[in-house]
Amino acid sequence: MVFEASLQESDVVLRDGSTLHLRPVRGDDTSLIRQLLEELSDSSRATRFFSAAVDLDRTAELLVQVDGEHSFGLLALQGSPPSPVAHGLCVRSGPGRAEVAFTVADSFQGMGIASILLGQMATAASGMGIAMFEATVLPENSAMLDVFAKSGFSVHTTSEPGTVTVEFPTEITPDAIRRFEDREEKAAAAAVGAILSPSSIAVIGANRHRGTIGGEIFHNLLLSEFNGPVYPVNPSAPVIQSVPGYPDIKSIPGPVDLAVISVPAARVVAVASECAEKGVKALVVISAGFSEEGPEGRLRQAELTRICSESGMRLVGPNCMGAINTSPEVRMNATFAPTMPWPGTIGFLSQSGALGLAIIESTRSLGLGLSSFISVGNKADISGNDLLSYWDRDPRTDLIALYLESFGNPRKFAKIAARVAHKKPIVAVRSGRGKAGARAAASHTASLVATSDATVDALFRQTGVLRTETLSDMFDLLSLLATQPLPKGSRVGIITNAGGPAILCADACEANSLQVVELSEGSRRALRAFLPAEAATGNPVDMIASASAADYQRAIEVVAEDPSVDSLIVIFTPPLVTRPEDVAEAIRKAAGSLPRPIPLLTVFMTTAGVPAQLRSATVQVPSYPFPENPARALAAAYRLTRWRQRPQTTEPSRIYGDQVQVAAELSTWLRQGEHWLTASETNAVLSAYGIPVLSTKEAATAEDAGRLARDLAPQVVLKAMGKTIIHKTELGAVRLGLRGQEQVTQAATEMAARLEASGHAVEGFLIQPQLEHGVELLIGAVRDPQFGTVIACGAGGTAVELLHDTAIRLAPVGPRDAREMLEELTTYPLLNGFRGAPKVDVDAAVDVLCRLAALAELHPTLAEIECNPVTVTPTNVFVVDSRARLAPAQQDLPVGAKRGSIRLP
Repeated sequence: MVFEASLQESDVVLRDGSTLHLRPVRGDDTSLIRQLLEELSDSSRATRFFSAAVDLDRTAELLVQVDGEHSFGLLALQGSPPSPVAHGLCVRSGPGRAEVAFTVADSFQGMGIASILLGQMATAASGMGIAMFEATVLPENSAMLDVFAKSGFSVHTTSEPGTVTVEFPTEITPDAIRRFEDREEKAAAAAVGAILSPSSIAVIGANRHRGTIGGEIFHNLLLSEFNGPVYPVNPSAPVIQSVPGYPDIKSIPGPVDLAVISVPAARVVAVASECAEKGVKALVVISAGFSEEGPEGRLRQAELTRICSESGMRLVGPNCMGAINTSPEVRMNATFAPTMPWPGTIGFLSQSGALGLAIIESTRSLGLGLSSFISVGNKADISGNDLLSYWDRDPRTDLIALYLESFGNPRKFAKIAARVAHKKPIVAVRSGRGKAGARAAASHTASLVATSDATVDALFRQTGVLRTETLSDMFDLLSLLATQPLPKGSRVGIITNAGGPAILCADACEANSLQVVELSEGSRRALRAFLPAEAATGNPVDMIASASAADYQRAIEVVAEDPSVDSLIVIFTPPLVTRPEDVAEAIRKAAGSLPRPIPLLTVFMTTAGVPAQLRSATVQVPSYPFPENPARALAAAYRLTRWRQRPQTTEPSRIYGDQVQVAAELSTWLRQGEHWLTASETNAVLSAYGIPVLSTKEAATAEDAGRLARDLAPQVVLKAMGKTIIHKTELGAVRLGLRGQEQVTQAATEMAARLEASGHAVEGFLIQPQLEHGVELLIGAVRDPQFGTVIACGAGGTAVELLHDTAIRLAPVGPRDAREMLEELTTYPLLNGFRGAPKVDVDAAVDVLCRLAALAELHPTLAEIECNPVTVTPTNVFVVDSRARLAPAQQDLPVGAKRGSIRLP
């Protein structure tokens, strides 16, 4: 084996948000490395080589003499043609040891390059059996010593005369991983900051005429009074909307931070190259005609991405509608939207440009303000993960909204979102709930999670992201979260002047797991003191149609003080005697003096819409057109409350079994390529992880099956085996309740004949004792190329796909997660003693679920593994049937690499 087997070309993000390209050093890199050494300052050259007097030619020749076995190097490049900016070298120095050294161009020092090189080199070296790195550093080279100290590795230093020796193991520790992830997120935030807070903007494709996309973008930037120069670029227009134009971006006299490109798709790549030569930091490509439009468009997008990566430019789009920052220090509307959103605290991402226009209009009509907005389009570079990292650190953003059509790196999303959602609510709508993928899945488990929507639900549930079914529900929820505190409990008080809407509201609350509880006697007495005798003072509180604005204010004050109420919904149906404006003003006054912070939502069932009185500089109260809307919004907000109350420590997968033994066996079996394991092989893997497997015997023939059954149990189960015999029950490949040698032999003979006649080759039989009592579960795992290991459990046996009673999680899954999965099942009462049946051993089922999750996560070559049924009895648990598919594992990203940036050597 050689180092090149562990090294990949990749693009990485620096501390300022720009990008570099990393690749292994090649034998023809002498001139590039010499250029890097020549451009170093004397001090940098001295700290690297312990002397400023270096033979550049000889040193460059030595640094490219790497053989991939005893030494290797990494080279960092930027620009077109590529210029070298950093170099890392690793040379074996003894058994299990290697020496490392780094060279970074002066202008790139302090940007995090050495840390990224160190991480990738450590990963490669560890895979080659090198357990320890060492480096000799001059004491005055504080920058390099700081890189080692803050790397997260377990560093040991030794001071010697004139030098410091640094040693550390190459295994990347959890602390090192956390530090690398933190660096990546800070770099991502910096990249988005460069897009949302540029000092200067060029609009390439700006048009003299309004009504064109380029014309509207340029006009909007002027209209929003962007706090910096805006340069219109159009070779055919010397003056654009009264502003002098430029024929190309290179003609602009000053620096350009951001270029917004709105030209025909065929010209975009050439324009991007000119931007790279100009030194533009970021692009927003409005133009369509890329990966969304077939092979030619995909090639065009790949070339655009390559240019941006090589030059260090960041890219929003292509095929997007632009970006907005409402900060008074920036005031940027780089979109073609007809209106600018109100300033506010919501950060909004839309993957759809057309929906982006509707989103901006909707936020304005609802009085919701945005801190920033980005339409990411095809997400060729800047993604939702980058924006989450930015909004996490943005003091102007308190609430995050996402419209998503796809995920680029959901595992990274999970880590970032779970942290952000503790501080700032995240609301998401994801389109695409198709089930076509399920039709191609072989196992029950695979079919249950093959619709990415099920996996997305699991991802959002685990990370605290509030998913809504529709954009309408999203805006209902945003209206609540932007103006009200989170509900502390599930108990809702309802105040109304009409019974029908209150009943609809109460029904919606209960349908969404909220409680409409009786008010205390003290509250009812206080309400009776000013309401007519005909009024209902329970809950809902129906003040009847004669209720005045003052009655609304007093009723809110009373109910809000009741300790049995966590949230309040106030409904107004306009009678002839009370004006909506007066009621709205009374509600606003009551909201401003609530005895404690609880959510207050209103329903105004009028054609006039939301009364202006509900919005003021100090108090805002959300209002909805129908009584079901606030119930759904409150239920979603309470889900976030419950999620935040859970212990948030990640439950790592424990090592339940002999990981090394299983890895060795899987590696041996993988020599046959992708295939399904035999029953005995699958059982061996399960047993190695302590998962109890029902005693099973294999027979080659019907006669052998009969002889084995004779000594197994009074009653046995017979199953046929074969490559195409997957769902045994459907194929008639299972017989239950067989007794004695003769019955089993006859049943096996008939079963083989029937299966062979229908085209299924029988390769043997399984014989098991028949269990008398128990509850059947399905427990399985699938390795998803995007989401990683997905764990599923549900009602087992033949009912699994009929009932669709399933709980899904992303690994790791610990005991708390496993128990919650079981409790989510509609059929959970069967485990807990339904209708007098004995309770089964739920703890044992939890243990099996955890062990299977650990097995699947720690051995990624297990593409699918399913235990169905798992029979749980009052005293134990057994895997009755199982199957597993083996496939080569997907290679993980190098440390610091961007998703989608890998270029195989």
